[in-house]
Amino acid sequence: MAKSTLLSDNRQIVHFVGIGGVSMSGLAEVLSSRGFTVRGSDMNESETLARLRGLGIQTFVGHVYEQAKGADIVIRTSAIPDSNPEIVCARDHGIPVLERAEAWGILMEEYRDIVCFSGTHGKTTSTSMMTHIALKARLDPQVMVGANLSVIGGGMRIADSDLFIAEACEYCNSFHHFRPTVAVILNVDEDHLDFFSGIEDIIASFHKFASIVPKNGGCVVVNADDPNAMRAVCHLDREILTFGIENSADVRAENIVYTDSETVFDLVFRGEILTKITLSVLGKHNVYNALSACTAALKLGVSPEHIAAGLSEFTGAGRRFEPKGAYHGAKVYDDYAHHPSEVRATLGAVKALGYDRVICIFQPHTYTRTAALKEEFAAALSLADQVCMVPIYAAREKNTIGIASSAIADLIPNSLDFEDFDTCVAWLSEHAKTGDLVLTMGAGDVYKIGEMLLGA
Repeated sequence: MAKSTLLSDNRQIVHFVGIGGVSMSGLAEVLSSRGFTVRGSDMNESETLARLRGLGIQTFVGHVYEQAKGADIVIRTSAIPDSNPEIVCARDHGIPVLERAEAWGILMEEYRDIVCFSGTHGKTTSTSMMTHIALKARLDPQVMVGANLSVIGGGMRIADSDLFIAEACEYCNSFHHFRPTVAVILNVDEDHLDFFSGIEDIIASFHKFASIVPKNGGCVVVNADDPNAMRAVCHLDREILTFGIENSADVRAENIVYTDSETVFDLVFRGEILTKITLSVLGKHNVYNALSACTAALKLGVSPEHIAAGLSEFTGAGRRFEPKGAYHGAKVYDDYAHHPSEVRATLGAVKALGYDRVICIFQPHTYTRTAALKEEFAAALSLADQVCMVPIYAAREKNTIGIASSAIADLIPNSLDFEDFDTCVAWLSEHAKTGDLVLTMGAGDVYKIGEMLLGA
């Protein structure tokens, strides 16, 4: 693949449309650190914009035609439509427009080892685990992850090394722009049905992602226990390393012991016990996440001792079963789960902790996902003792199908359907008590309910 000439000259002016997002702001920081003149706009003021201004990056609130003038390159997220006035300005003036993932792909061309974590679930956690391992092994990684990771002070770590660790999202096939030398596939489920036509289309997308890995020296790391992930690498002419628990795999977790505070297992490579792994994050799904990071690390030549030490220090990424505080004796947590498989995995792990009652406040994410998977959501949420539904977070969509959170609530006996955050917080403030776990869940702004409750 030919090396791109875009973003090759740091005298260029780069304008970001939607600069406030986690990945976009991280990309802006990277380019700024390399001497590019970086500026950008976002719809709302935020702490991210304030932080970028502190780094000398000019930011605008709101999208205005004139703001893109004078740029050499415009970078946008997939959520920014062609009708955005700044995109229109760029087209009118012949300014190249890059999708965020395209820009990341161009930057990845400079690295020798690029480890990209993909999958319907677990990308952020696995990328974060790999980051801890790489730091412990003193590999000085460049990191791009979609959450706040305390060990790197955010979602981006800028470094001058040969290793890039990145989260790779399948939505709009954006990860096809990446350049992985190690491509990790955690799992493949039906999701993003506003873009994909169905599971066959999704599997094909992951297959194409895996095929980007170079034939010589590259590797695909895949979950042997996930049938769709294994289908995605079928007939792939690349080195493949598998990980798993249930089925035969190159890297396995054996002798797993779950407690209410940690998970311990033997890391086994082709029948040989390499080391014992101790995780402070709970649930079987996190064993799979850890195994994916272990397998990628072994491919890079990291020692089992550094792998174990790095994972032992991982306490979770932001919004991944994140403790927020206590209200009247009830523990308050927040989790990013927004797909039925993620909801089931998180609630399954939580139920094993022995709380008297698990109260789950769920905010569906996007109308299309809610409509397509409402029965699956209802079945997964039924693991909680009390389900409280709040309105759907629209994200990039408009409600053209007339769906509401009540479509899920109607399928769950004794669930509650609140019209807004205030009424939900009022109910929680009256009913939450010692012995309860209050869990806000979703990829939108449902975490604010926990914050409102704790501030009540």
